[in-house]
Amino acid sequence: MKTVLMVAEKPSLAASIAKILSGNNIITKKGRSGSCPIHEFEGSLKGEHVKLKMTSVCGHVMSLDFSSQYNNWDAVDPSELFSAKTVQKEAMPKLHIVDHLQAEGRTISHLVLWLDCDREGENICFEVIDAIQQVNKISDDNILRAKFSAITDVDIKRAFNNLGKPNINESLSVDARQNLDLRLGCAFTRFQTKYFQGKYGDLDSTLISYGPCQTPTLGFCVERHDQIQKFTPEPYWVIETSAVVDGADIALLHSRGRIFDQQCAHILVLLLKQQTHAFVTSVKRSMHKKQRPQAMNTVEMLRLASSGLGMGPQHTMQVAERLYTSGYISYPRTETTSYPANFDLKGTLATQKNNPSWGNFVRDILANGINSPRKGTDHGDHPPITPLRSASEAELGSDGWRIYSLVTQNFIASLSSDCSYEKIDVSFTIGEEVFTCSGSKVIEPGFTEVLHWQKMEDSLLPVEFVKGAKYSFREPKVVQKATSPPGYLTESDLITLMEKHGIGTDASIPVHINNICERNFVTIAGGRTLVPNTLGILLVHGYQKIDPDLVKPSMRSEIEKQFDLIATGKANFDMVLAHAVTAFQAKFKYFVENTDYMDQLFEASFTKLSDTGKSISKCGLCTRYMKLISQAPMRLHCKHCEATYKLPQGGSIKLYQGNVCPLDQFELVVFNAGGKSFILCPYCYNFPEIEDMEKNSGCNRCPHPTCPNAAPQLTVTSCQTCEDGELVLDPNSGPLWRMSCNTQKCTCVVKLFNGAVRLTVSPDSDCENCGSSFITVEFNPEKTPFSDSQHKVTGCVICHSELAPLVELSRQQFKRRRRGGRRGGRRGRGQRKPRTKEEALDQYFV
Repeated sequence: MKTVLMVAEKPSLAASIAKILSGNNIITKKGRSGSCPIHEFEGSLKGEHVKLKMTSVCGHVMSLDFSSQYNNWDAVDPSELFSAKTVQKEAMPKLHIVDHLQAEGRTISHLVLWLDCDREGENICFEVIDAIQQVNKISDDNILRAKFSAITDVDIKRAFNNLGKPNINESLSVDARQNLDLRLGCAFTRFQTKYFQGKYGDLDSTLISYGPCQTPTLGFCVERHDQIQKFTPEPYWVIETSAVVDGADIALLHSRGRIFDQQCAHILVLLLKQQTHAFVTSVKRSMHKKQRPQAMNTVEMLRLASSGLGMGPQHTMQVAERLYTSGYISYPRTETTSYPANFDLKGTLATQKNNPSWGNFVRDILANGINSPRKGTDHGDHPPITPLRSASEAELGSDGWRIYSLVTQNFIASLSSDCSYEKIDVSFTIGEEVFTCSGSKVIEPGFTEVLHWQKMEDSLLPVEFVKGAKYSFREPKVVQKATSPPGYLTESDLITLMEKHGIGTDASIPVHINNICERNFVTIAGGRTLVPNTLGILLVHGYQKIDPDLVKPSMRSEIEKQFDLIATGKANFDMVLAHAVTAFQAKFKYFVENTDYMDQLFEASFTKLSDTGKSISKCGLCTRYMKLISQAPMRLHCKHCEATYKLPQGGSIKLYQGNVCPLDQFELVVFNAGGKSFILCPYCYNFPEIEDMEKNSGCNRCPHPTCPNAAPQLTVTSCQTCEDGELVLDPNSGPLWRMSCNTQKCTCVVKLFNGAVRLTVSPDSDCENCGSSFITVEFNPEKTPFSDSQHKVTGCVICHSELAPLVELSRQQFKRRRRGGRRGGRRGRGQRKPRTKEEALDQYFV
């Protein structure tokens, strides 16, 4: 029996598709990747009985990067990146996705690709193909592509019965975009970050990034900011009065509106005061309609979620993706606003007829007949976003329910009738001047019964006005007002501008908006408005002074058009990419040569590095105090040596008791973040002087054999929560002693011997049972928790009967300590213990 491997984009999607195709009769087992199980069942493919294996990847299998020699910011000139060699690296090596695909694809006869049906999905298809063809030269005829837009029985089975071929051109268009964005973004970002962070101390941004989509997005925000700053309020005057009808006042609007001549306004009021009555000159009744919405696409969903629900675009897409993979809504990335001709509108609507929130309204539509949807635009990708089945808030959670309701209510509204209302416009004359008032009445609420935020209220006039009737009026008065500037862009406004100018795709728009916020270029204020910060403003103004094309949306829009030609097979991949890279390389060179124009703006707004921060620790090169720059990125700066030393981010720094590093004489500092702290040498952290020590490592990973703060003197046992770390005693933590994992990503912290006076590790004494180093614990004799009034005990924190109960983790949670060949100066198997410190140094360095 032949074996067919099917691959989806996410594990949850693979499970859903397998259950549909198998009739919920699957056998699930683990594969090489623990994140991507394999679902096996039997079925038929092209009329042949086969064994089907359904598994998945976790997004992109590979990512594009420069070869290793180009990843050192300090050693590589950013201009070299435009011609640097690029390589494909496994996107998430710890998940072992490539090994997983090769293990499952080694003996298959057919490959069926169930990746998301957009260009990114097409690109992942070929990543999967490349991985499998390294071990199985499966023919192109046996590589098939499933096209689907919803996780329903009908859609999945239809896709399986109508398999096509993956589209290489769409994949190549993604490759071209990734290649250009990598070269362009890295070159500009590295240059800007190093140049400006090396001169100014209060930029408050860890990365001064440039992106061909990110920067025009920031440009829109700054453009609106500039309009607000340059705006000069202009005074104007309006004439206000009201008609007295049955003892009630009805405000009248002057037909001239704003009057920008004060003297003219006062003359008109004097003339009006000479009149005694306001005469009705016309009463017009007219019917109007408020149009129901079109079918929903991604951009509209993001706009409505931001303006109506207060949810950011990035978060909205994450929630929508979760609803899609769970089978509640259709694919959430689409530009189309037109339902396909064969779309089952009635069947989809019927799934909502018993929903307690809008079921009554749906049943009325089904009984009276569905209205034809408004004509939209078909971009040839996925159908609009629609609900797939009924749900409740209890099933989906708060945010899931809000997005699901938004999608469902929009779908129901798109099949409802328009909202119709009658408008009454009444005109009055007072002398020669014309005034008006108006009212409205809802005749048929239509779709606004389900889209409550668009509901109209009646605004009725108190009487039935008749032409020729006259009424007294209140004394007219002149009121001075002033023009006001536009408001800052909201997320919804920005999304509209990005769509209009072709900046980003429906999938990447949320990412670009999120990036300019995370880089501290803009701040999200009330009403989800985007207010540019000083750094963002100066970057855009600098680009405009040097090369306006770098921030204009038109340049990226033109490049996107070239990528579209690759996707449709009308342009050559290599030619388009070479042309784009050459153009931006020339722009980068010009930008570097003229950076002084941007630097002049920075100099007027930011503080020089030498004048920023407070003195904290001594430099080992000049023995003078260095300053701690606390704004992001946190770093130390020695103005005498003109050197800057990076520090770990996201915590606080303090001096460590005047201790110095034995290798370079720099004073040690303590980094503390969320209860986990470690000691570090500023110089070794940036420029490790010992071969086995990794860059950006603290003393708890330093293998120096004699330094009292290095790992060999303080390591107790292996970390319990990660594969790579060791639990190292924090000598700065007393009397609330703790040991923590010496890998920065692991958050494991173990509390021990609270209140002890002194703790010392005995690295030369190991527990025979678990291999952990012994610890000597000393308490105040009056407060000792040990039996027989002992105040000093030496033993294993895991196995010793007196010590183990005073450790936060219980004994069975500890693993046996890993032995040999690990970081921290561990002895290899068969090596004799060094007898002296000198011997230890010789053994280490030789």
